[in-house]
Amino acid sequence: QVQLVESGGGLVQPGGSLRLSCAASGFFLDIYAVGWFRQAPGKEREGVACISSGAGNTFYAGSVKGRFTISRDNAKNIVYLQMNTLKPEDTAAYYCATDRGLGVATLNPGAYDYWGQGTQVTVSS
Repeated sequence: QVQLVESGGGLVQPGGSLRLSCAASGFFLDIYAVGWFRQAPGKEREGVACISSGAGNTFYAGSVKGRFTISRDNAKNIVYLQMNTLKPEDTAAYYCATDRGLGVATLNPGAYDYWGQGTQVTVSS
């Protein structure tokens, strides 16, 4: 069964850290670009970070650059999103997604075909 499953979300205080995981089953993640996206209530889905296939080029939204890090563990078939120095405005449902097989990293959600169900991140004191 082809599946993408996010995990690692939760409630954290401002300034804290979380690591999200995007685990794939039924296919190999390393041949796809993978993106992390988030959507807060009443807002559009926005690209947060992405990583290409192959060389693993990464791109980040300006709002998270320097705080978030996307990485791959091909042996485990997982893509991670390490989130540090979290802010209340980072509160959202976070989703991972794979592209159509071109392997080119982009923060454009329209370039991604297969999505997980999401994991909630809440940053609050």
